[in-house]
Amino acid sequence: MAEKDKKAKKLSETKVKVVSEFSNLLKEYPIVAAINMENLPARQLQQMRATLRKENCVLKMTKRRLIKKAIEKSKDINGLEQLDPYLKGMPALLFTKENPFKLYKMLEKSKSKAPAKGGQTAPNDVVVKTGPTGFAPGPIIGELGQIGIKAGIEDGKVVIKADSVVVKEGEIINAQVAAILSRLGIEPMEIGLAITAVLEDGTIYKKDVLAIDEDEFMAKVMDAASSTFNLAVEVGYLCEDTVEVLLQKAYNDSKALALEANFMADAVVENLLAKAEAQASSLKAEVNQ
Repeated sequence: MAEKDKKAKKLSETKVKVVSEFSNLLKEYPIVAAINMENLPARQLQQMRATLRKENCVLKMTKRRLIKKAIEKSKDINGLEQLDPYLKGMPALLFTKENPFKLYKMLEKSKSKAPAKGGQTAPNDVVVKTGPTGFAPGPIIGELGQIGIKAGIEDGKVVIKADSVVVKEGEIINAQVAAILSRLGIEPMEIGLAITAVLEDGTIYKKDVLAIDEDEFMAKVMDAASSTFNLAVEVGYLCEDTVEVLLQKAYNDSKALALEANFMADAVVENLLAKAEAQASSLKAEVNQ
């Protein structure tokens, strides 16, 4: 067999092995995350691999078409094909048994900021905020204007007049924009593993769903719990959480009714006697007039 054919056969066998490995992992782990590893330096990648091993997560990277073949081979897994559109940039798959939201939070905490370079893809909308800069008046005003930033001069310094989105999420950052952002001290890039979507039990969770504000979420949960409790009390729904309040309410309502009807009972005897005494005193005062 020619050397070229041998190499081709070996390469083909390697691809089959990779697809089989991915397919087996897809069946073994209930939660699969699509990861974009673009712009991730080798050092940070090694650190992340060590962190993920401690969390019993498996990170695997290969060519996009081989990942797609593994997905096709494992099409019996519910909803797996939904990951296909999220194989972006330099794709990889993260296999885990960890909660998707906890996983996303862990990976986000491990990220660090970095300046942009020309040719990189913006991970989010890049916004230049209104406010003063450290620039003295000069050509910089025109340079800012060229990339869509409105600027003026106040107190001898260049000032950004309005918030400006200079690059939208997913767009390529050109060299001119990257240079201006660097001079403004804006670091829009994130170094770390970027989750684009997570699949769990046939449900796909996109990045915007996973990126929840925990404080806001807990506030909403507490508000919902309070509203539910108040409604249950209002309609007289008896359960473990409302029984004490409903019994107290029933007691107070019964006591008020007994007082209104002058019904003698142990719970209201003192109140009725006090009521009678007050009425007697009032009658006596009227007679003595």
